Amino acid sequence: MKVTVVGTGYVGLVTGACLAELGNHVVCLDVDERKIRMLNSGGIPIHEPGLEEVVHRNTAAGRLQFTTDIAAAVAHGTLQFIGVGTPPDEDGSADLQYVVAAATNIGRHMTDYKVIVDKSTVPVGTADRVRAAVNAALQARGLQMEFAVVSNPEFLKEGAAVEDCMRPDRIIVGADDERAVLMMRALYQPFMRNHDRLQLMDVKSAEFTKYAANAMLATRISFMNELALLADKVGADIEQVRRGIGSDPRIGTHFLYAGTGYGGSCFPKDVKALIHTGRENGLDLGVLQAVEAANERQKHVLVRKVLQRFGEDLSGLTFALWGLAFKPNTDDMRDAPSRVIAEELVRRGASLRAYDPVAMEEAARVMSQLPRIAFVPSQAEALTGADALLVVTEWKEFRNPDFDGIKATLKQPLIFDGRNIYDPALLLGMGIEYHGIGRGHVPKAATLPR
Repeated sequence: MKVTVVGTGYVGLVTGACLAELGNHVVCLDVDERKIRMLNSGGIPIHEPGLEEVVHRNTAAGRLQFTTDIAAAVAHGTLQFIGVGTPPDEDGSADLQYVVAAATNIGRHMTDYKVIVDKSTVPVGTADRVRAAVNAALQARGLQMEFAVVSNPEFLKEGAAVEDCMRPDRIIVGADDERAVLMMRALYQPFMRNHDRLQLMDVKSAEFTKYAANAMLATRISFMNELALLADKVGADIEQVRRGIGSDPRIGTHFLYAGTGYGGSCFPKDVKALIHTGRENGLDLGVLQAVEAANERQKHVLVRKVLQRFGEDLSGLTFALWGLAFKPNTDDMRDAPSRVIAEELVRRGASLRAYDPVAMEEAARVMSQLPRIAFVPSQAEALTGADALLVVTEWKEFRNPDFDGIKATLKQPLIFDGRNIYDPALLLGMGIEYHGIGRGHVPKAATLPR
């Protein structure tokens, strides 16, 4: 099938590449000339495991092309996917200007039937706005033309997006046009060889499903983080609690890990947008407001533990930071807890030595205004001259490090584990002082002078 994907960011590029991988002829459109030049010269604008290989393989085969030519892109595909950004507006609502602009461009250039597919995460009612934008553009041309608007939200996890796209656990399609439904089924049939994963529903329910899914996952994270605060107070270990409740099949094991809070491009934005939608409809979504407040508080927890150990003034102290991206396997620094942690430590006089396996360039860009932060090329170098280690992102390479080397390099054998990836008993047995998130009363190693 011929498919056009508007947008070559995280959603658009992954979607276009994976559709091409299954034999479709895909044209990806973007108004950002720099990004299109990069893609046409073999570069990839985002870090996503496996994506580079899929893009290169399909561009070489001629199934995947990149362009800034709007008219040519609209002419190419009967299926027109909109995968542009929907950043949060000042009031927390999703900014739909790029979605509406894409729809308007389709209306300005279409010459035959199109199925316009909202792939971006958008609030309930966006399909109506897309339909209105296309109709307005057609009327300005003095034309009437058939088209359909479909909601087909993405459920891609950063760091596993290619796998999620190629092997989806569900494909949500919101549509009321029979011809469009048949085309969507045909497009996704190769993804469903084992069993039918396509769930057909009305358009507004499909739009709502995406927000509800992300809000539920964010709720689980904030719930466990709040329980972790209480576990610290009462002397319980949140990791043991997590395993205990996760063994209940009604609860399950996913998204129950206490830490430094969620970040990235989805959960913060989507929780805010759903709260805003509630207010627009006269509803105060108290649970989600609590989820958001708990998450903002959690980003400061690791710093509070540092202050409890060293005092309010951190002048003259140096801390090693392992992990900067908001989660492993991505270079995404949007709303990353590391940004709050770094800002708080520096504000109190500390110096930082930071390392991340892939997010160094992006971290250096977004933290460029922070003084006394050095971005170093390895996790070992981050330890040099540091008074303590803070683990902020749970990259696999941090999970089983050389603890003897850490102990020998740090000025004090002291780890603040923001992701609970280490065994407190093991570290304490090695003479390393340990502070985790919700690990209860962990006895310290021999108290060390500052």
